[in-house]
Amino acid sequence: MGAIKLDDYSTRAPEHLDKDETKAELKNILEELDELQNKLYAEGKHSVLLILQGMDAAGKDGLVKKVFHGLNPHGIQVQSFKVPTEKELSHDFLWRIHRASPAKGMIQIFNRSHYEDVLVTRVHGIIDDATAKKRMKAINDFEQLLAEHNNTQIIKCYLHVSKEEQLERLNERLTMPRKMWKYNSRDFKEREKWDEYRKVYEEAFNNCNAIPWHIVPSDQNWYKAYYVAKTLKDTLAGLNMKYPSIDQ
Repeated sequence: MGAIKLDDYSTRAPEHLDKDETKAELKNILEELDELQNKLYAEGKHSVLLILQGMDAAGKDGLVKKVFHGLNPHGIQVQSFKVPTEKELSHDFLWRIHRASPAKGMIQIFNRSHYEDVLVTRVHGIIDDATAKKRMKAINDFEQLLAEHNNTQIIKCYLHVSKEEQLERLNERLTMPRKMWKYNSRDFKEREKWDEYRKVYEEAFNNCNAIPWHIVPSDQNWYKAYYVAKTLKDTLAGLNMKYPSIDQ
């Protein structure tokens, strides 16, 4: 993959796809995922780390609910990384991340991740560019460690939403009762830094790409769920997992 420029990627599903047909295919994929997750858990040789990044209102929570609601909760963990605590700040920036990395047999979902430490920290001037470059090198080493020494399959997804769609979703939090709990006035302030966030995202993509990024069109929730579910299904199927036999 060449250098990633987000302007080169659509935020919408390919035009040739039919919504109803894609949603039907998603249903079949989710059924396959149920069986693949069982094998992953039973075999206990591999783990999966699904990293979800995106602008505010890109739909990370909804994606997790849609794709993983029918799977065995014993084999899935979801971790969100918020502002570091005093204890976390007393350690290196990856300390809290490594503690949450998946054990063999598990699917771990990072709803935001270690990449926040080279994104929001840069936009708000908490770290300088030199520190960011050192952190991105450390991120590469960390991801390689998980992949090579714990058989961790890392899937990195940027949920690519348009500025117009983001505004519509943020406004829904002001008017729709079931979404009001998500309202945070800071989201609108952060939106003013849209171009700055895009810039630091692109730098993260292009400096931390040994494990490639998926730029997921996310203006339409049905396609976003399909894309991520299919990517996860294809990854698990490629492991050629088997159930342990009684005599093992």
